Amino acid sequence: MGGKYCKILKIKAIALISGGLDSILAAKLILEQGIEVEGVAFKTPFFGARKARTAAQNIGLPLFIIDITEEHLEMLKAPRYGYGKNMNPCIDCHILMLKIAGKRMEAIGADFIVTGEVLGQRPMSQGRQSLGVVAKKSGYQEYILRPLSAKLLAETKPEREGKVAQQKLLDLQGRSRKRQLEMARQYGITNYSTPAGGCLLTDPMFSKRLKDLFAHHRDFRVRDIELLKFGRHFRINNTTTVIVGRNSSDNKAIQRLYEEGDILIYMTHFPGPTVIVPYGGDEETCYKAAAICAYYSDAPKDVENIATCTIGKNVTLITTKAFHREDMERWII
Repeated sequence: MGGKYCKILKIKAIALISGGLDSILAAKLILEQGIEVEGVAFKTPFFGARKARTAAQNIGLPLFIIDITEEHLEMLKAPRYGYGKNMNPCIDCHILMLKIAGKRMEAIGADFIVTGEVLGQRPMSQGRQSLGVVAKKSGYQEYILRPLSAKLLAETKPEREGKVAQQKLLDLQGRSRKRQLEMARQYGITNYSTPAGGCLLTDPMFSKRLKDLFAHHRDFRVRDIELLKFGRHFRINNTTTVIVGRNSSDNKAIQRLYEEGDILIYMTHFPGPTVIVPYGGDEETCYKAAAICAYYSDAPKDVENIATCTIGKNVTLITTKAFHREDMERWII
């Protein structure tokens, strides 16, 4: 029989999923059009993919998680478009994510990329100019569709080619969440993270510690960043930081992150913090760290006490007396 067969090409997109409501709604708008969608989430030491995983499960979206730690740390040292209020290089970060998302799009044969960005929602990274820069510098400008604000932005390739129904795209703008919340109710979406969500680089205290790390240890490792998340931090000289656990959770984290070559200290006879000196130090460093440990412990403050000091496989007991608070204030990060 001489019949002709027409192959129906399935339209496919990848959607960047953060776990926030906007990214969920953007993906949902595209799913509603019968388009196959794969979620993509990123993780670094500063943000994870746990919320994205939950969000994707809630709307039945398959999720591909990409660890971008190496590329992200390299970018973070000198972001072309600078930092936000803290150590958040939002524009450069979005460019990096879209570059990697573009590669994923090509790898799986998808047609375009979906993001949950809303025009004007965030002054630094979601103004019209910033959105344009991010798209252009990613190298995938024509393929980046922002469904929530698409009617207010330049037409993209999937729109021109009829791969998405333009009439179903939106014209959201600004910081109001009213329409997004209405859409969430309509879709029955209840589990999503807050808009100001999740990146440690927006946290003032963490950013202060990260700046200090950059200033003194440009050859830092991922473990050094993990240590910034826990305890109180004291810079006692240009090469040495003392980190003091605030609670049992911090103490466990410090013990987990301890490596041979570090100094680990705790009070021998009294409850108190676990203290770590990453990469160790000399005898004076050990005594200073022990005196800081004594101050934050239940040990009597005006008499000498015993601290247990571990360096590699060697464990020694040292006599120490707690510093006064004013002795330590100049070191606090």
